[in-house]
Amino acid sequence: MTVTAAIRTGSWLTAARLRGYCLILLVFAVFGLGFLLVRSNGLVDYQNRPLGTDFSNVYAAGKWVLQGHPEAPFSPALQHEMERKIFGAHTPFYGWHYPPVFLGLAALLALSPYLLSLALWQAATLALYLWNMVAITGDRRVLLPALAFPAVLVNIGHGHNGFLTAALFGGGLLVLDKRPMVGGILLGLLIYKPQFGVLIPLALIAGGRFRAFIAAAVTVIAVCAATWYVFETKTWLAFRDSLDFTRTVVLEQGGTGFFKIQSPFAALRLWGAPVGLAYAVQALFALAVVLATIKLWLSAAPYPRKAAGLLAGALLVTPYLLDYDLVVLGPAIAFLAADGMQRGFAPYEKSALAFAFVAPLVTRAVAEHVGIPLGLIAVGLVFVFAMRGAALPPPSAR
Repeated sequence: MTVTAAIRTGSWLTAARLRGYCLILLVFAVFGLGFLLVRSNGLVDYQNRPLGTDFSNVYAAGKWVLQGHPEAPFSPALQHEMERKIFGAHTPFYGWHYPPVFLGLAALLALSPYLLSLALWQAATLALYLWNMVAITGDRRVLLPALAFPAVLVNIGHGHNGFLTAALFGGGLLVLDKRPMVGGILLGLLIYKPQFGVLIPLALIAGGRFRAFIAAAVTVIAVCAATWYVFETKTWLAFRDSLDFTRTVVLEQGGTGFFKIQSPFAALRLWGAPVGLAYAVQALFALAVVLATIKLWLSAAPYPRKAAGLLAGALLVTPYLLDYDLVVLGPAIAFLAADGMQRGFAPYEKSALAFAFVAPLVTRAVAEHVGIPLGLIAVGLVFVFAMRGAALPPPSAR
């Protein structure tokens, strides 16, 4: 068999090779995290960054809430002041860009010492993510590749919330048909990451999941109302005022780093395109994804394909997609793999999924040094194959 044929059929990806590759990735992850911990000094790493870098902004925001100032995290100056108070005078700034609905959990996490809170946060949300992957595939053997998925390493290194996002999104879609109200509630809780919620109501309506749509809407309203009651109007006004900083400094000027953001907008800015052109291309790209997703959910495609398409599509429509958010690709790949094992894979699909699986390991470095956003390409491939595989005939007809 030629190389092209092997890539087309995916025959090169045997079970033994999959286990071997995953074990190699796990060893690499353990070595990398171990190196980071060995070189650390108290709460900071060898570069004076807080361990679990981005978790520091969650912890600092929680401290502000516990001190009775829930509006303070939305002020870059005050947020940085708290971060330097906790981690030292040379601590870089880690901005708080979440809506007020996430402040309650931040306050809960800030009740414990930092390292204990970071460990509990990552362990608990990682367990939810792994449970979700097993539930999607119905096979415990998925635990090895789910844990070896490089986006897991990236998320742990940043102490981020990608595991929670993947568990809520994937879990909501998993139970959507059997328990639509529960599915809707889980999807509604994604309001803490509103940039990933644009496609959800459109897909639910197109797919006729009206009970889930109502449950999600009620959840969003209830969570926002409770947050307003507890933290008052001033906090929501502070969040509104902070959006301009997030848009201009973080997104348009690339304060986070365009090579870390995996969207068409960031790719164009990385290549030197003006802001207006980047927004225009992102809008056209997002419109195409929206229309394709609606068409997919209106069709008679197998449900796993619809779920994978929505997961990948939600990542494509936002201009603000960090590489640690690629954990959400895990459930998408799992849905496609589960469907492929039952109905067969489209040509090149297995190889494309393997690429999407590995891409988060190097997407930041490749984008920074070569200018190619591999993460964006990986998400796009998953979305395309969710659409392509939907047209496969049943096994009895092939």
